[in-house]
Amino acid sequence: MRLTEFHDLVTSRFGAAYGASVLADHVLTAVGGRTAAQAIEDGVEPRDVWWALCADFDVPRDQW
Repeated sequence: MRLTEFHDLVTSRFGAAYGASVLADHVLTAVGGRTAAQAIEDGVEPRDVWWALCADFDVPRDQW
């Protein structure tokens, strides 16, 4: 998954403002206790960060 696709998915699922907050503020245990933004910056694959967000926010499996 490309980073642009990741950001498109976050925006479409959470909206622009809330999506930005989710990326910056929500800590994901699945990526080492980092926020999504930190994980991406540290080189974690965007797909893995997206899956972690989906799991934490109970996104239906067919939208992962």
